[in-house]
Amino acid sequence: MKLRLPSCLWLAAVLPLAACSSTPTAAAPDREPDQYEADDVLLRDHQVPHVVVKEAFLTPATPEDNIDSPASWIQDGKRMLVASAKATDRLVVYDGDSGRRLRTVGGPGDGPGQLSRPNGVATVDDRYLFVVERDNRRVQMFSLPDFAPLLSFGQDGLQQPYGLWVRHRGQGYEVLVSDAYMAGEDAQGDDIVPPLDQLDRRFRRYEVVPQDGGWAARAAGTFGDTSAAGAIRVPESLFGDEANDRLLVAEEDVPTGTRLREYDLQGRYRGRDVGAGQYVAQAEGIALMACADGQGWWVASDQFADRTVFHLFDRNSLEHAGSFAGQATGLTDGVWLDPRGDARFPQGVFYASHLDLGVAAFDWRDIAAALKLPACAR
Repeated sequence: MKLRLPSCLWLAAVLPLAACSSTPTAAAPDREPDQYEADDVLLRDHQVPHVVVKEAFLTPATPEDNIDSPASWIQDGKRMLVASAKATDRLVVYDGDSGRRLRTVGGPGDGPGQLSRPNGVATVDDRYLFVVERDNRRVQMFSLPDFAPLLSFGQDGLQQPYGLWVRHRGQGYEVLVSDAYMAGEDAQGDDIVPPLDQLDRRFRRYEVVPQDGGWAARAAGTFGDTSAAGAIRVPESLFGDEANDRLLVAEEDVPTGTRLREYDLQGRYRGRDVGAGQYVAQAEGIALMACADGQGWWVASDQFADRTVFHLFDRNSLEHAGSFAGQATGLTDGVWLDPRGDARFPQGVFYASHLDLGVAAFDWRDIAAALKLPACAR
């Protein structure tokens, strides 16, 4: 369960790195920011080996937005950042090097450019943005930097979509979307996970191609393992590595054992899990630092309510390579890693959603130094 945080008036006391926003905030919640629900999993209560890496910045805190997932792009030589705001049905745009809030995009509705519970986001080629909308049961494609709506798809198949991963395919893109459809609710109002044999549609594949001066999408199949070992009971985040024919997907179901499962890009479970000895809270966002020589590291969040732990795994062997936490960053959902260098972040930057309030940024140089990682070939 996520903690609910009130206005910025007291945020500086508990989140000293966060900047205050002038945007009106939501009504005060029923608990203070240093109070937690009984079932919250707190890092302070667990002995999880990690180093501390100071955040480069935290974006201004906007509790009313419920920020979920970030992604970045380069615009006229400058790094830009966008994040989904689930509660206000919009996207928030920031300066990617300073965290300064620039503007919002979208608003409630189901028309082109409107949003309903946006969740996963991904940019590609610094030209396009894909946004998953849980409550519109679709994915929208926008052009960058103007955020003009180009295409929506998935409405005829998706039931409760959350995360996505995008890669090049021919002249267009392949989009993989996670679908957390459930089998109703129990007497307590909790979701009922479908039986194993009904988990074969946990992920949907779409082909997005140029057509008649615009874009078109078509469904290209579903996948999901139905064995006890490989099935995904509660899906959201996924990310692929084409060089290794690998797709890592987060299993968020804590009773089953939260961790990452390894699939291939055809959607077949490879029989190997990642992080079973590291995850304690809940597996969430996944990103990849891919180096030019084929080396690199997976970076994935373990969602403690007070401070998120980010686990690193070797790109090729999937062996654990260390873990870090920020000074303040907590309750992370989506993450994004931009490996490109600029004056502010010469070796790249790692973004992570923070306490539903905004986005935290980590300089890759700080992560590499703290974990004694070798240089990443560019």
